[in-house]
Amino acid sequence: MRSVTTVNAKIPERAGFRAWMGLAVLALPTMVLSMDLTVLHLAAPSLSADLEPTGTQLLWILDIYGFMVAGFLLVMGSLGDRIGRRRLLMIGAVAFAAASVVAAFSTTPEALIASRALLGVAGGTLMPSTLALLTDLFHVPAQRTFAIACWMTAFTAGEAVGPLVGGVLLEFFWWGSVFLIAVPVMALLLVAGPFLLPESSEKLPGRLDMPSAVMLVASVLLLVYGLKSITLDGTVLEALVSCAAGLFLGLVFVRRQLRMDDPLMDLRLFRFPAFSAGLGTQMLAVAAMAGSQLLVIQYLQSVLGLTPLLAGLWTVPSIVLGIGATLLAPKLVQYVRPAYVVGGGLLTASVGATMVAVTASEVSLAWTVVGFTVLYVGVTPTLALTTDLIVSSAPRKRAGMASGVAESGAEFGLAGGMAFLATGAMAVYQTRLFSSSPEGVEEGELQDAAETVGGGVAVAERTPGEPGAALLEAVRSSFADGLQLAATISAVVLVAGAALAVVFLRGSGSSTTGQVEPSTGSTGDGDQLDLGADVRAGEDAEADEEATGDGALCGGAGESGR
Repeated sequence: MRSVTTVNAKIPERAGFRAWMGLAVLALPTMVLSMDLTVLHLAAPSLSADLEPTGTQLLWILDIYGFMVAGFLLVMGSLGDRIGRRRLLMIGAVAFAAASVVAAFSTTPEALIASRALLGVAGGTLMPSTLALLTDLFHVPAQRTFAIACWMTAFTAGEAVGPLVGGVLLEFFWWGSVFLIAVPVMALLLVAGPFLLPESSEKLPGRLDMPSAVMLVASVLLLVYGLKSITLDGTVLEALVSCAAGLFLGLVFVRRQLRMDDPLMDLRLFRFPAFSAGLGTQMLAVAAMAGSQLLVIQYLQSVLGLTPLLAGLWTVPSIVLGIGATLLAPKLVQYVRPAYVVGGGLLTASVGATMVAVTASEVSLAWTVVGFTVLYVGVTPTLALTTDLIVSSAPRKRAGMASGVAESGAEFGLAGGMAFLATGAMAVYQTRLFSSSPEGVEEGELQDAAETVGGGVAVAERTPGEPGAALLEAVRSSFADGLQLAATISAVVLVAGAALAVVFLRGSGSSTTGQVEPSTGSTGDGDQLDLGADVRAGEDAEADEEATGDGALCGGAGESGR
């Protein structure tokens, strides 16, 4: 009969009212940060009329924020581990508020692009700090899991309501008002943060390695730019060159980290199944959801003929139910191993993607909305759980870096899903549209219609008589075929993510337990275990990670399972 030895560690103290108020203070800037990703979508026409940017400048205005956030997440997460996460959060709040004011009152496209870039750097400072501080506020694993679910809910809600908030503000104010939302929120953070948020309990020694930081930022920016440029203008060669350069710099960065005693990114964390498999599962889930969401919204408008506002409103059920599922997930993992909750959620999402794929050609609003809602509700709770596994599996002193990794993984999944699924869908759309060749439509007009599905609808609507009706039908059926392919790929990707979670996360215990996971990744007897608890218990026992090399990170788990 085999027994599992538990670690002799202090019982963590449950969070009180002050910690939950601290969570509320952290949730507000998180919502604003994600809102800035989408809040400009409805403001683009009025902004264009005022500043008169070129097409390229407008694309940079819309996308530079996301690029810079992605580029600086890991570096700023690691910086917070060294100088203190609360201190970095306060610095980021000041910078974000200042850049928001500059953006709101920009008078040229160049000034707005520059201020949006500064907003992205500040956002990259704030996001990992808000997530990493939860590990200092909530020491009981079950409470931490729920707190991370609330954090994820705030992030998801902000991204979803961004266009709606922007639309309301534009009814009464000028386009710059969408940036000023952040100012009172950051002011509240600066006032309440020092009283409600603790400074990092443990900090990494030494200074930030600037060559590594530069290489990492450049690598991430090149990769994200390459992925997104495919969907922006279809320049495949430029995208491939950018991705190749990013991968090369990434390999140089990895080699440097492996040779350093105090690396910017501790690659030993990838030896933990909860960290590496959790990250892989998260990227697959985000890719499938983001790519499908982009195409479904276009389908609602261009194929089903809904206005942008109505299309947005029809996504509200998925958002509301997704938030509910995210908040329910921490309760569920008290009784079911997280691997099975994640796997079950992704399988559910694959059913929703399959529904969209099967019914795309039916041009049915009900089936499309139901299918996408099932997909969204299946994915959103898994993002909270995988984020918890990634952050919790790292030592407390590296929580900022782990938070940056989790958010960067989501950003890469977002960019990759939108790039590859949208590219595949558009390839099908263009092929089917050219093969249909409606009679009476000139070749030049057909070429214009093939550029985008929205452009195709516009060309069809200005083409009179039967040729216009035939072209409109061809545009809609061709895009439905493209959505069908993308949704099918999403379903396959989600099944792969579910398999990855079930196979490699089985030994990663529920955060509601305080037991310890052996290095094999599973006890084999069904006990729910917590890898993060083991690592942190080793730290609480004052194990010297830096002196013992892999021992503090990899050896402790193995000893606990003997």
